[in-house]
Amino acid sequence: MKDTEEYHVILFDSVHHALRSEKILKEMGIPHKLIPVPRHISSDCGICLRFAAHLRNRINGALKGRVEIREIRVLE
Repeated sequence: MKDTEEYHVILFDSVHHALRSEKILKEMGIPHKLIPVPRHISSDCGICLRFAAHLRNRINGALKGRVEIREIRVLE
């Protein structure tokens, strides 16, 4: 049986916020990946930030007060 890791995504109101988040997390050495927003989440074009679920509190703390986050969702 394969061990599958759960991922979450952060949705932003602008690409600027997504890119700013990527820069902050990269500087802090926190693993993440920018991906297109999945169609089942939104039909809007755009990018979101994917990360392992166990990093949620760490990422929340790193971005709090520095970047506007629209929503954090479980990636299904």
